[in-house]
Amino acid sequence: MKSIEDIDLENGRSIERGTITYLAEPEPRELWCPIISVDDHVLEPENLFTSRVDPAFGDAVPHIEYDAEDVPYWLVGDLREPMRLTTCGAVGRPMSEWSLAPQKYSEFRLGVYDVHARVLDMDLNGVWASLNFPSFVFGFAGRRLSALKDSDLGLACVRAYNDWMIGEWCGAYPDRFVPCQIPWLRDPAVAASEVRSNAKLGFRAVSFPENPEALGYPHIYSDYWDPFFAACEETGTVINLHVGSSGQVQRPCSASPIDVGVALFPVGAILGLVDWIFSKIPLRFPELKIALSEGGVSWVPMAMERLARAYRQAESSLVWSKKDPDPVEILQRNFWFTSIEDPSAFRFIDLIGVDKVMVESDYPHADSSWPDTQELIRKDVGGLDDAGVRKVCFENAAALYRHPAPPDSLFKTSVVGSRSS
Repeated sequence: MKSIEDIDLENGRSIERGTITYLAEPEPRELWCPIISVDDHVLEPENLFTSRVDPAFGDAVPHIEYDAEDVPYWLVGDLREPMRLTTCGAVGRPMSEWSLAPQKYSEFRLGVYDVHARVLDMDLNGVWASLNFPSFVFGFAGRRLSALKDSDLGLACVRAYNDWMIGEWCGAYPDRFVPCQIPWLRDPAVAASEVRSNAKLGFRAVSFPENPEALGYPHIYSDYWDPFFAACEETGTVINLHVGSSGQVQRPCSASPIDVGVALFPVGAILGLVDWIFSKIPLRFPELKIALSEGGVSWVPMAMERLARAYRQAESSLVWSKKDPDPVEILQRNFWFTSIEDPSAFRFIDLIGVDKVMVESDYPHADSSWPDTQELIRKDVGGLDDAGVRKVCFENAAALYRHPAPPDSLFKTSVVGSRSS
């Protein structure tokens, strides 16, 4: 498996800077039901690290340098990485221009990196609150910061990132953002300490690689990560397993283009779910809460059927015994699932559990439903009763992440209506 960037480059997708145009400013959409989007992203500011990390680290601190055309490139250790359009912020730009071409900040829609403009884009789209992951530059779980050669610098950068996320990004509009931290992957004991400290600051979630072994760390079948999991369980910190957080996408063959990788995103979530259940992490930590971010929902009944089959064959299993809980019960207890677009999933949501499904807009990525999230969600979940709609659109997320629900004033203009059944 290779990164999205690698697949695109190998298949010849343009990385040359070309015409830059912008779509017309969209009108505010009709509010069908307020949404808490549990998967969006942010493009980090240029001074994030240079303003927060000890200057004694010198030029090793992640920073931006500009080329001859004044295009910015992030320097993160040995990596020199531009901010690419498709992977960092495609909203507001014509689909015909989507590519991996390096961009200037000014060439992205302002809401991609400016918190005040982001809130306006959320308002336009009927999104009450948003949980934001890092950009592709740093990895969805901050993997490139944990990988810095100087571990002291790496930890300082992880702390700086989390300080910026809670203080500047989420702190600008506390009710509008769900704080999600990145972990320190080099030492689970330190990572656990950070989780406990960050919980006191208001963090309710942490992004974690769905497969840390792919990044060179111990696999989840060992007890290596147990201090970290214990801290998450103790503090009620939700572990978000974002598809691709291990820096990989599924690639069936060497000729598979990026379109195949995008189409197979849910496969990564299936692999993550089954591996985490078979690792028995939720048995050792029964109160742990795990969300499969951008993983989709339609496949969950199939996974439940396969887990049930595995349990029926426990007598021959190297993993399960009849003394263990049914793995389907583990799925239903410890895992939550997220949807951008899953029309078939909501036809059999009773199999999955209406309390375990949440929605997302994936702003500002190419997959994003912005500015038409309201219409897309309405088509997907409109067959549910009002109570089910409210659960999926915001109540489940509010409960899981312990975040304020939308204010009553929003429901005066909502098509779904008040929160009472």
